[in-house]
Amino acid sequence: MRRVLAIDLGGTNLRAAIHTGDISALRVLSREPAPPSLDAFVARIHALCADTGSVEALGIAVPGLAEGSVCRWIPNLPFLDGVDLQTLFPKLRIGLGNDAQIALLAEAVEGSAKAMSDAILLAIGTGIGSAVLANGRIVAGAHAGACSFGWACADIKDHGGERSGWLERVASGRALDALAGQIGLANGRQLIAAAQAGELAARTLLEVPARQLGTALAGAVALLDPQAVLISGGLAEALNVMRPPLLASLRRQLPSHLRGIAIEPGQFGSDAGLVGAALAGGLGERWRQVR
Repeated sequence: MRRVLAIDLGGTNLRAAIHTGDISALRVLSREPAPPSLDAFVARIHALCADTGSVEALGIAVPGLAEGSVCRWIPNLPFLDGVDLQTLFPKLRIGLGNDAQIALLAEAVEGSAKAMSDAILLAIGTGIGSAVLANGRIVAGAHAGACSFGWACADIKDHGGERSGWLERVASGRALDALAGQIGLANGRQLIAAAQAGELAARTLLEVPARQLGTALAGAVALLDPQAVLISGGLAEALNVMRPPLLASLRRQLPSHLRGIAIEPGQFGSDAGLVGAALAGGLGERWRQVR
């Protein structure tokens, strides 16, 4: 088994781990601020490789579009746009992908979707990432941007946006933060906690994004007929209070043969990107072929 340096790279943080063949023994190396420049990024990867001995592969999840070993569009880390990681690290085998797709790899190989051929993953945190497993393969699309579900819309009056889609604006962590302020709470995490404690005002507020999410999600379920929808990211913590209105809205927009769809939390939670990066590094560019 190759020794893989796994990197979960977000817009603000970088997490690193070393993988030697057993996911349960994945060794976390660091959690640190994301590099501010390409030179800093390259230097940090080289330093991590040197610190961990003989590394043969690099698996990396990025918050944007990636195709092969090339970062196509990384909105919060624009210094990576157009960068070919294989050119930067020619001695390493590269497994590079969008963070939600890499998270779905973790769930499909070792987690909640291990026995499934078809599934949808929504990673709902500050924004909304998404990925689709179809017939045992993680879908890429023509430009590596398939399944950008945060851009789904169920409001014909919405005028759109340059940086985020309708669903992301109404049902992501940022949206919950705004809702929390309406009842004097600091953020979405406090709103979720209040709803779980039974506070009616908090539960009522959470029903709106849950219904919007369910309505938009119906189109994806009708199109793909997945065995389950997996929720990861911060919103997974709120599933016990958001699942009933979400499912009610989802089922209302579906034919009877699709209404049995399950909405479940992912097994790996916030670690899915790191686990998936470890697996992708071992597989290289063929990591999308799960089954």
